[in-house]
Amino acid sequence: MCPVSDAPEALAQLLAGADHAVVLTGAGISTESGIPDFRSAGGLWETYDPMKVASMDTFTTNPELFWRFHRPRIDMLGSVDPNPAHLAVAELQRQGIVKTLITQNIDRLHSRAGSPDVVEVHGSLDKGYCLRCSQTVSMDELCARADAADDGVPRCNCGYQLKSGVVLFGEAMPIEAIEAAYDACERADVLLVIGSSLLVTPVSNLPGVVLARGGSLAILTEGETPYDERCAVRITEKAGPTMQAVLAALPMS
Repeated sequence: MCPVSDAPEALAQLLAGADHAVVLTGAGISTESGIPDFRSAGGLWETYDPMKVASMDTFTTNPELFWRFHRPRIDMLGSVDPNPAHLAVAELQRQGIVKTLITQNIDRLHSRAGSPDVVEVHGSLDKGYCLRCSQTVSMDELCARADAADDGVPRCNCGYQLKSGVVLFGEAMPIEAIEAAYDACERADVLLVIGSSLLVTPVSNLPGVVLARGGSLAILTEGETPYDERCAVRITEKAGPTMQAVLAALPMS
């Protein structure tokens, strides 16, 4: 078993010594911004059945139900701000310590925090598009069309309903993003996981890719993960204060 530490200083040392550090984030990094997570105790999927409200089947066969669930959440995501953990990751990228940022989140908070080239494996709320004619619209335009529709369903000029860029259950994941994530992890000597339970494939396989090539794994997540016994560093505190402490503990260049 690898030694496990709960000290931000140990994480700072691990990152500072990396040649190619990669960060993978999940819902837990955004809960401190006020966004509810999905799978932990009390999470969103304890209240709602994801296959009824967040699936491609519902989007296609019952668009009114789909948009009744999603429209308020789009508004909610637009009202929150990046937290200290997002800002810390962006700073690690700015310093050249973190080479690639992979996220399972759709909230765009990493981009708003200043992170460049975010690999969004579950899509994002950056725009809407039509599955029939491929027209794209801004999210503001998508929401305006939803608000103007009697049934709350935003529609394209061709008459078909618009969809956001978020990957739904039953929908193929963006192959370019998945390939970019695996490529980064195949080159990584350190993978830092923040706020992910590591239960959802194919992202749950990424730590194994890094470990298989002799890299080190660090996990900053309050809940348990399948990789807890294989970490070089394991921290179960909140992401924001911890990542700010990591920044403060980095050796001066």
